[in-house]
Amino acid sequence: MKAINLFPLYLSFYVAVTASIISLFLGLPIAYLLSKGRSKTTDFIDTLTNLPIVLPPTVLGYYLLVLFGRQSPIGLFLENTFDIMIVFTPTGAVIAATVVSMPYLIKSSKTAFMEINEDYLNAARLLGRSEFSIFCTIVMPISWRGIASGVTMSFVRALGDFGTTLMVSGSIPGKTMTMPIAIYDALQAGNKEMSTLLVLIMTSIAAFVLFTINRLEKRMEKR
Repeated sequence: MKAINLFPLYLSFYVAVTASIISLFLGLPIAYLLSKGRSKTTDFIDTLTNLPIVLPPTVLGYYLLVLFGRQSPIGLFLENTFDIMIVFTPTGAVIAATVVSMPYLIKSSKTAFMEINEDYLNAARLLGRSEFSIFCTIVMPISWRGIASGVTMSFVRALGDFGTTLMVSGSIPGKTMTMPIAIYDALQAGNKEMSTLLVLIMTSIAAFVLFTINRLEKRMEKR
């Protein structure tokens, strides 16, 4: 068996960490907005944020290709103005992973936000606290378990994404090939030993991440 190429593992971690960070900064405000909204507009936004969970990866990949492809208005603008290409690049892999993983953070965080007693927030408002201050000093500390759970699920989902990432970034060895894509390529090549090894590595990493997060949460609960 050939020596294992560690680049797909490195790229998968890079994509998952970057996608999780982006999801955290973009997803938390959306989750908080959805937890407070009761209008048709927020219901519509809630539906849109949940679509990546139920849509097939090929459909998501198609939408991203239409949106960021080289012939699309956004793709042409980025390439002509900043010399930035999205498709068949690691950036495309990050965008694909963010789209498929952010809904998990939003759902978990929204549930945590909705469980907060409104009396705490109203008391802070009476004391003259700004909404931003309330969010940072009251909402976040109370709902940290839900947020942590969402970040964990977002990270693991981004780490294991295959279909959407393959359509947007391709499977270029040494450039855009993540671990799930490397497993698929090994199977296609008939290299059962390599594919089995890569599967065991991915399974071990996912299990380790979930176990570590669970242990950290329990330790923080005891404090």
